[in-house]
Amino acid sequence: MKADTVIRIEAMDALIAALGEVDAERFISMVSRDQFDYTEWRSQICKDMNIDEIYNKAVKLEKQ
Repeated sequence: MKADTVIRIEAMDALIAALGEVDAERFISMVSRDQFDYTEWRSQICKDMNIDEIYNKAVKLEKQ
């Protein structure tokens, strides 16, 4: 199991790699400012997709 600090660093690195520094910081601000429920948000994104569609989307995103 990773330490909390390591997870935070890796997460921020991933956000910066995906969004760039400015948008990564904006995302952190949005999540911190709102009463944001990540689990609920994620469940709504894929609610109309079957497992094959979710898998194919994940594969496509990984290749980007």
